[in-house]
Amino acid sequence: MTVLATASPTLLRDALAVLQPGFVGTDAPEWLLRRLDDGLASVGLFGRNIASADQLTELTAQLRAVRPDVLVAIDEEGGDVTRLEARTGSSFPGNLALGHIDDPELTRAVAHELGRRLLGCGVNLNWAPSADVNSNPDNPVIGVRSFGAEPGLVARHTAAYVEGMQAAGVAACTKHFPGHGDTNVDSHHALPRIDVGLKTLGERELVPFRAAVAAGTKVVMSAHILLPALDRDRPATLSPAALTGLLRAPADRGGLGFDGLVVTDAVEMKAIADTHGIERGAVLALAAGADAICVGGGLADEDIVLRLRDALVRAVRDGDLAEERLAEAAARVRDLARWTRERAAATGPDGTGRPSDIGLTAARRALRVTRRSEDKPSDAPVFVAALTPVANIAVGDETPWGLAAELTRLLPGSGTGAWGPADAEADGVAALAARVLAAAEDRRIVAVVRDVHRHPWMAAALDAVLAARPDSAVVEMGVPQAPPVGALHIATHGAARVCARAAAEVVAGRRSDAAGQV
Repeated sequence: MTVLATASPTLLRDALAVLQPGFVGTDAPEWLLRRLDDGLASVGLFGRNIASADQLTELTAQLRAVRPDVLVAIDEEGGDVTRLEARTGSSFPGNLALGHIDDPELTRAVAHELGRRLLGCGVNLNWAPSADVNSNPDNPVIGVRSFGAEPGLVARHTAAYVEGMQAAGVAACTKHFPGHGDTNVDSHHALPRIDVGLKTLGERELVPFRAAVAAGTKVVMSAHILLPALDRDRPATLSPAALTGLLRAPADRGGLGFDGLVVTDAVEMKAIADTHGIERGAVLALAAGADAICVGGGLADEDIVLRLRDALVRAVRDGDLAEERLAEAAARVRDLARWTRERAAATGPDGTGRPSDIGLTAARRALRVTRRSEDKPSDAPVFVAALTPVANIAVGDETPWGLAAELTRLLPGSGTGAWGPADAEADGVAALAARVLAAAEDRRIVAVVRDVHRHPWMAAALDAVLAARPDSAVVEMGVPQAPPVGALHIATHGAARVCARAAAEVVAGRRSDAAGQV
């Protein structure tokens, strides 16, 4: 007799309720609708599921026709990480831009407007904000997704974001607990390790999470990172010391006192899949104190849902997971679903079409412009040379970035070209720079870079271009760690579409330099 044959209907429904799977396509597949009817309580959406706001609204209505209280989750940070506008780039600057401005009221307003648009499309759980303190400038996966490198700044903007998002009726999910900012490894690819003591953890990483809990964040997402000072053997997602002993413990026992929903980062990420396996990882996460299992960024079919459901049921049978723990987790999922439904009813539908320029306004304020005294704005055509790194998985490679579209619109006759690490490896940096110079002809070069301090090939190519054409402009759309170079240097603090537009306006002389000019 199989495990499922002897499992109670309640156990089966609870095992489904704690999963947050994804799927492929812009319509809900039949298997997903069937599993929602069986007890699945959440669905995760990605860029592949969204063609337009209207289509997304129809999709979420399709899900709610089967389960009215379904949690529809999305990874919509704004800025570089967007699913709503994956095909065009975001209408909102990301966290680093907002942190650079350092106006919590603006951050709250941006989050509220983003939440209003999400709710208008039927999304009620946002896997954001990132509360990571970007203390390691070489971090390959956080970077501009962080509000900054100072814990107090990150804390006040994390709290403002949570408040703005939830005031719009969408549950905020503060991530990546207990802090992914001091890593030099992307947990999508391997298991990062942070060798800091508990004192540093408390004074740096945990400060924004304490602020988020105080602000009432409904959800916290765990990180697949190993902190030996906390747990020598298991990453935070699988660690009772992290999820129960630290996150949930009351303040008088050194914890954060969080009593909301804990969701894991995606369990198919290699930090979990390659070390413990997906099924075993899900069981360990629930046993450690997680309430929901995120899966579906890479594995997005019915098979993974059934594999995880069966693994949880089997773990209960074998004594590896207490049935009471699974029931508690499922109850937290349903409690959140009840909150989102009540908030949506209280907030009311606000549509998706109301125009708002808050994103562009914020992007303009976030610019840091450094202009040599002899450099003058010009409306002559330019050549946009994008030095393009490999995008990390969180950002994705489908979202356009850079100034090419904006500057060819503003300055007719402008040209564009893009070069990446493969070009530098194949031909050498000198040859790459020579190709940029030849393509530019006599037009001014606008070199667009992203985290130039992290990519030696990019820095060397930029140096070679500037040596030959010192009149060039440089636009840094990542973390502006390197010193400003070029006749004109613009740091946008992110690569959202509105950041590109704000920078292009300065390059084209359509707007005076931002207040951030130095």
